[in-house]
Amino acid sequence: MSLDRAVLAFAGVMVLLSVLLTAFVHPLFVWFTVFIGLNLLQSAFTGFCPAAMIFKKLGIKEGCAFQ
Repeated sequence: MSLDRAVLAFAGVMVLLSVLLTAFVHPLFVWFTVFIGLNLLQSAFTGFCPAAMIFKKLGIKEGCAFQ
């Protein structure tokens, strides 16, 4: 699995988790979903992604998006 796919999979899991937390725990968890969306948007423009840096340190091979 490349770094790009790992980041996308992680983002997808986090979005689904935040939606479940919003639906079943407390409505204010919607801000967690907003935070994830904003982080995805800024990483698309800047290339800076904290999750990508962590996955890179864990030894996942780089893809073409996060170098």
